[in-house]
Amino acid sequence: MKKLVTFFAFMASFFLAKTQAPDAGQLQKTAKTFMLQGDFDNAVLVLNRALQKEPGNIEILKDIALNYYFQKNFTKALEVIKPLTDRADADDQIFQIAGNIYRALGQQKECEKIYKKGIKKFPKSGSLYNEYGELLFVMNDESAIKQWERGIEADAGYSGNYYNAAKYYFLNGDKVWSIIYGEIFLNIEVLTARTAEMKSILLDSYKKIFNDAGSFDKAKIKSGFEQAFLQTLHKQNLIAASGINPETLTMIRTRFILDWLNNFSTKFPFRLFEYHLQLLREGMFDAYNQWIFGAAQNLVAYQDWTNIHPVEYNAFLQFQKGRIFKMPAAQYYHK
Repeated sequence: MKKLVTFFAFMASFFLAKTQAPDAGQLQKTAKTFMLQGDFDNAVLVLNRALQKEPGNIEILKDIALNYYFQKNFTKALEVIKPLTDRADADDQIFQIAGNIYRALGQQKECEKIYKKGIKKFPKSGSLYNEYGELLFVMNDESAIKQWERGIEADAGYSGNYYNAAKYYFLNGDKVWSIIYGEIFLNIEVLTARTAEMKSILLDSYKKIFNDAGSFDKAKIKSGFEQAFLQTLHKQNLIAASGINPETLTMIRTRFILDWLNNFSTKFPFRLFEYHLQLLREGMFDAYNQWIFGAAQNLVAYQDWTNIHPVEYNAFLQFQKGRIFKMPAAQYYHK
């Protein structure tokens, strides 16, 4: 009888545990599922239940603010996020969310203040420099590029600053840095909506840098790296004279890398060029250049190339999927 009582007591406790209400962590996971489905109303409902269980939980509050933002309830979102920016346990994402809310409300000055406050607390946050630069650009403030450059120097692995800096330099006639930053961006952010745009910028930058080969003002060159880049690239003017396309660019860039290896790799070690050399040694550099420039110049011709060269194409894609491209922090040469 005793054993039977014990058994029923055990089973009762087991089923009670199974029917107990979920804890705050479980509720937050449920809310994130709703968020991914775009059901922000239900996400807020569940998150508020989670907050009742753990009042003041900064991660739950951050998610609530984010859901209000997605609902376009910016006033409510600001009420939730603003106090979090004063907390000691605030992370850089809180300042990023707050900045996005202020921008949505059209409060540019408050937005600028919050970015400055966030950068002061998180001087290595690439996302905050990027967002601040975007705000300044919208405000027609030319110092936007300074924020993107600071973001690249402080957080070399964050793609957004490369993207915005490459576009800025392209529009302002600096093709060296639109090429350098544009290609770094492509290798960090391999497949997004912005990738195709950047491939076109990179192709146009190469066309223009060779068209302007004889008109560079050396007094405007800011760094030894930039001078070395131009000096090495313009050794290939003769190949460029036959036209810029994926095939000629593969030839130009192959010779560039070999020249750089012999003359400047010790003085200016650079991960991007080391990656090019790796691809050359693995027999994938042609496929890599087709991936960038073929797709940008003529998508049909690029698809034809992939059909004719399936082994090279698939080998490169598999290689690309299996690696993460990272720029070392010390290799910042835009001084």
